[in-house]
Amino acid sequence: MNRYTAYALGVHYAAMMCLAVAINLVPVFLTTLRIDLGGAAGLTNEQLGRLGAVTFAGLVGGILLSGPLADRWGARPFTVAGNGLIALGLALLGIAPGYGAACAAVFVMGVGAGILDMVLSPLVCALQPERRTVAMNWLHSFYCTGAVCTVLAGALALRHGLGWRALSLWMTILPVLVTLAFVKLRLPPLVAQGETRTRLRLLVRQPFFLVTLAALFLGGATEAGLAQWLPAYAETTLGFSQWTSGLSLLYFSLAMAVGRMGIGMAGHRVGAFTLLLACCWGSTALLAAGSFAPWPGVALAACMAVGVTGSALWPSTLGVAADRFPQGGASMFGLLAAFGNLGGVVMPWAVGWVADRSDLRWGLSTSTLCPFLMGFLLLWMRSRTIPPQRAATSP
Repeated sequence: MNRYTAYALGVHYAAMMCLAVAINLVPVFLTTLRIDLGGAAGLTNEQLGRLGAVTFAGLVGGILLSGPLADRWGARPFTVAGNGLIALGLALLGIAPGYGAACAAVFVMGVGAGILDMVLSPLVCALQPERRTVAMNWLHSFYCTGAVCTVLAGALALRHGLGWRALSLWMTILPVLVTLAFVKLRLPPLVAQGETRTRLRLLVRQPFFLVTLAALFLGGATEAGLAQWLPAYAETTLGFSQWTSGLSLLYFSLAMAVGRMGIGMAGHRVGAFTLLLACCWGSTALLAAGSFAPWPGVALAACMAVGVTGSALWPSTLGVAADRFPQGGASMFGLLAAFGNLGGVVMPWAVGWVADRSDLRWGLSTSTLCPFLMGFLLLWMRSRTIPPQRAATSP
C-alpha cells in the first residue's frame, strides 16, 4: 500500500467516525432528553424512538438524493457536504430550545451521515478493488470505533455534569477538520476508468439484487434497533445505573469494532455466506436472551455480545453486492445503504411503539425477527452464487 492510499484511507476512516457521532450521540442521552425536552411529563417512549427514526429518515433521504448525483458530479462535493452537515447538525443540537428543534437538528445530522454513507463505500472499494469485502469491514469498523469514542465521551459528560448541549458543540470539531482534509484530498473515480457503470434500472430487475436490498434492511434493523435503545433498556428495565447503562453501548460498539476488524484481518479465510449465516443465527439467539433472560447481568451481556455477531451483517453484505456487481457505482451503493438505513428508521420506532403497549423487554424482542429472517434470505442468495472455481470454468 503506497503513502497516498494509506493517507486517503485514514481520511475516509475519520469520516466514518463522524458518521458514527451523528448516529450514536443521542442514544447515550435518551433518559436525560426525556426530562430536558419533555418537561414535567417527560417524553414518551414513542417520542424518544422518533428521535432515532428522524435521524435515520434524514440519513436515507441524504443517500437517495446524493447517490445518482455523485455518479455525475464526482465524489468530492459530497464528502465535503456530508461532513459539513454533520457539524451543522451538532451545533444546532447544542442550542436546540425544545423537542421540535432537536428533531430538526438530528435530521440535519442524518442527512450529512447519509451522504457520507453513500459515498465512502464506493470510494474505499475504488481504493482497494482487489479486496472489497475485507475493505468494507475495515471501513465499517471505524464506524464502531467512532461509536465507542462517542459513547465514552457521552458517559464521561454524564458522570461529570458537562451536559449533552456542551458535548454536542465540542463534537463539531472532528467533522470540521475532516471537511478540510477532503477539500484537498485527491479522490479516485467511483467506477474504474474505461468501464461502463451498471445502470440502476438494470440492477433493480435482478432478483439477486432485490434480495440483497431486503437482507440489508434486516441487517440495519438488527443493529439499530438494539443500539438506539440499549442504554435506556439497561437503565429502566434491567436496573443498572445511568453510568453503567451508557457504558453498555460503548461495550456493544467495541465488540462490533473488534468483530469487523477481525473479519478485516482474517475474512479472506472464511466464505462470506458462511460468516453471515453464523452471525445471523448467533444474533437471533443473543437477542432472545437479552430480551428475556431473568438475570439482569446475563441479559445485558447477551445484548452487548450482539455487537460481535451482528458486526458482519452490514459490511459483508455490501461486499457480496460489490463483488457481484463491481460496476454499480455510487447509485448502487446509495440504494443499498438506503435500504440498510431504512431498517434503522423502522426498528427504533417499532421498539418504542411495542414498549408503550407492553414493556421494553417485549419491545426489544421484536429485533429478534430481523437476523432470523435475514438468515433465510442469505440461504437463497448463497444458492444462486457460483463458487469461484465453477465461475472460472463456466462457458
